[in-house]
Amino acid sequence: MTLLMRPQEALQTTRTPSLTRDLTRLLFEGADQAEVHEPWRRLISRPEFRYRPGLSPADRTALSYSRLRLVNDMIDSPKALAGDPRRLASLHEWTGVVDGGLGTLAGIHYNLFLGSLIDHDLGEERDVSEFSSLRRTGTFLCTELAHGNDAAALQTTAELDRETGGFVLHTPHPGARKFMPNTSTTGGPKSAVVAARLLIDGEDQGVFLFLTPLSDEGGLLPGISVRRLPERTGSPIDHCLTSFDRVRLPREALLESEHGRLESDGALNSSRGNRRKRFLNSIGRVTAGKLCMSGAAVGVTRAALAIAVRYAHQREISGPKAGERVTLNAHRSHHGRLLEALATSYAMTFLHRKVTADWARHTGEERSQAERLVAVAKGWITWEARAITVECRERCGAQGLFPVNGLADFPLNLEGAITAEGDNLVIWVKAAAEMVFEHRTDVSAEPGPPLEQRELTNLDFLRDLLARIEKVWQDRTRTALRGGPKGDPVGRWNAASPSALEMVSAHAGLNAADAFLTAIGQAEVPETRALLEDLCRLFLLRKVGEHTGDLLAEGHMTAHHVRALPLAIDRAIAGLAPHMMTLVDAFDLPKEFLAGIPIANGDYVDSVLPHTAPSCLGPVRTSFPTARSCTVSV
Repeated sequence: MTLLMRPQEALQTTRTPSLTRDLTRLLFEGADQAEVHEPWRRLISRPEFRYRPGLSPADRTALSYSRLRLVNDMIDSPKALAGDPRRLASLHEWTGVVDGGLGTLAGIHYNLFLGSLIDHDLGEERDVSEFSSLRRTGTFLCTELAHGNDAAALQTTAELDRETGGFVLHTPHPGARKFMPNTSTTGGPKSAVVAARLLIDGEDQGVFLFLTPLSDEGGLLPGISVRRLPERTGSPIDHCLTSFDRVRLPREALLESEHGRLESDGALNSSRGNRRKRFLNSIGRVTAGKLCMSGAAVGVTRAALAIAVRYAHQREISGPKAGERVTLNAHRSHHGRLLEALATSYAMTFLHRKVTADWARHTGEERSQAERLVAVAKGWITWEARAITVECRERCGAQGLFPVNGLADFPLNLEGAITAEGDNLVIWVKAAAEMVFEHRTDVSAEPGPPLEQRELTNLDFLRDLLARIEKVWQDRTRTALRGGPKGDPVGRWNAASPSALEMVSAHAGLNAADAFLTAIGQAEVPETRALLEDLCRLFLLRKVGEHTGDLLAEGHMTAHHVRALPLAIDRAIAGLAPHMMTLVDAFDLPKEFLAGIPIANGDYVDSVLPHTAPSCLGPVRTSFPTARSCTVSV
C-alpha cells in the first residue's frame, strides 16, 4: 500500500485521529509513554513554563533554577531518575523545548552529579537527601581551561594527606581552573563532584572524582574561587571559572569503585590497568549525558517543525490569479523542505529510542558497542537538529527571529548540545578509529533481482544502498590507513580520517534507517504503516542521493536509477504533503505550549503586540530561601 499522490493533489490537508494516535504511540514508546514521557509533557504545559518577555540573562538564569525546583517537586525519587537513562533523556526531550537552561541544569544535577554519586561505592547507602531535596544543587567539574577534549590530561590535584586520611584539592596553575560549570551562588548552596588527579606520596594514580562542597548559605566556602564567564549564545546559565586553593576534603570525599579503592594503609587497589581507564570509569556518566543531549535535540526539532508547519498552513500570500490567496504550504519550494526535515525528524526520534533502549539494557560484553552507537547517534542527531531548526526559522521568515515565537533560541541551544558531553567531531573520530577494523557492515547477503530491475520505491533496496555506502567508506579508510606514511601515526591517521568520518556518517544514517524500518513494522493501523513507509522512503531517497556518484561507480546503482532519483523524491513529497499536519500533530506537544506561540495559531496577526507573561506568574525569583548572595568576581 502506498500513499503517493499526484502533485496537484498535495494542496489538500488530511488529518485522521486514529492515524495520529498510532504515530504518537510509535514515537513515544507505546505502553511506556505514560511513565517515560507524560510527566514531563504535563510539566511543560503549566503556565510557569510559558515565555517570559524582557528578562535579563541573570533573570533568565534565576528562572531556570526556579523551574528546576518545579521539576524536582514532581519527582518521587531523584535517585531512581538518575538511574534511569530513558527517563533522564525524556526529561531533556521535553524541557529543552521550553527552557534550554533548565535542561542544562537538570542534566548536570541529576545525571552528572547525582548519577556519579550513585554509580560509585556507597551509592545506595550514601545520604543524598540534601541533593535530592535541592537544599544543595549539584554540579560537575571536569574540563579545565587548558583541557577540554583531552580532559584525561587535566591538572587539578587531590593529594592524600596521610596524617588525616583526607585529601588536599588544589588548582596548580591558571590553565587548570575548571571551565564552564555552574558554580556561582545563583540557585542556592552547591556541591560538586570534581575530577582531580589522585596523588599518593607524589605519585599520580589517575583521575578520580571527589565530592566537594562549594558554597553554603553564607556564600563561597574558604579556598574556593569562582569567576563568572562572559555571556554565551543560547539560553544562559551561570557559567564560571572555578579554582581551589588547598581545599581540605575528608576521606569519604573520594568516589570509589572497581576502578580504584583506597586501602587503610593508603595503597590504591584498582582493577583498571592504567590511568586512562580509571579516568574513563570515573566519567562514565558522560555516556548518559550524550543521550540527554540527543534527547534535547529531537525534542526541539519536533517542536520547531510543529511551529513551522502550522505557520505554513495558515500564512497566506498572493496566488497566481488576481485577488487569489494561497497558503505558504501550497508551494513545493516551501513544503518540500519541511517534509524532508519531517522525514529526518522521525528517523532521529526512532534512532534515539533504539540507542537509549540499548544503553539501558546493555551487558558488560555489549558496553563498548553500545557506548559507540550512543556517541555516533549524538553527533548525527544534534547536527541534523541544528540544520532543521535553522530551516524552520527561515521558513517562518522574520517572525522566526522573535523569541516569543519559539524558534530563535533552538539553533543556539543546539550549539551547546553539539559541544557538551564530547565535541561531536572528536567523538566521531574516536568511533571511526574503533570501526575501521572492528566493525562489520550489515549488507544484505540475500540474492535479489537483477540491479536494473530494482526500484527506487523499494525500501529494502534503498536501505541496502546505504549499507553499501558504509562499506565503501570503510574499505577506503582501511586502504588509506595501510598506505599512510610508515613510522608516522598522526600522518597515517590524517590520510585515513576523512574517509573514516564519512564511514561514521553513513553508519549513523544506516542505523537511523533501520530504527525507522523497525517502527514501521510495529504499526497497528494500516494507514500508519503506509504513511511511515512513504516518509521513510523520502528519508532514504535523500540519503542515497548524497552518494549516487560512489554507488554508480561501484556498480550498486544504474544510470537509470540516478536519473530517476529526482522524480522519485518529488513524487514522495507530493504524496506526503496532505499529511503534514498529521505528522506534526503526532508530536503530541501540549496545547498550552502551542497556544503560547503566536505563529502556531490562526490568530497570529492579532498577536503582534508586545507579549506579556500570564499575570499569575509574578516576578522572577532571583534569590532562594536557603542562600544569600555573595560577592563573585566578574
